[in-house]
Amino acid sequence: MPRVEGRRDRPRERGVTYLELVAVSAILVVLASAILPVGRMAVQRQRELELRRALREMRQKIDLYKLAVEQGQIGGTDVKVGSEGYPPDLETLVKGVKRVGALDRKLKFMRRIPVDPMTGTAEWGLRCYQDDPDSTSWCGDNVWDVYSKSTTKALDGTTYNTW
Repeated sequence: MPRVEGRRDRPRERGVTYLELVAVSAILVVLASAILPVGRMAVQRQRELELRRALREMRQKIDLYKLAVEQGQIGGTDVKVGSEGYPPDLETLVKGVKRVGALDRKLKFMRRIPVDPMTGTAEWGLRCYQDDPDSTSWCGDNVWDVYSKSTTKALDGTTYNTW
């Protein structure tokens, strides 16, 4: 069969029209705008879990220190009069204290002070045994409780410094 001028032997070429491209782009923008807040919320939820873990860990170590004082494992110059058996500061839990009956042995309760995931620093709010439970000032005698210094609102509507 002879070839006829103007006849196309190739299948029809297909491409993407401008309208199709705009429609797909609009759909992607809508999906991305819906996913972005979910991603932010997941990151905030993870930071809140880290905050709860850090607070729980420090509070448990403070209680272990108090228990060691009550059991007589820590004494002498390491326990201040009027401290109620609580550590003088968080650094004491890291540096350790002399163990009663062992000259060269120290009791250490933490390897390091955890970083507050909300503030990004290892600075925590402290409360003494003598302070009110919701006090934001520290008397400086002992550490009975710790809290975050962040005043940002949590996902549940409370502020982080009340945890």
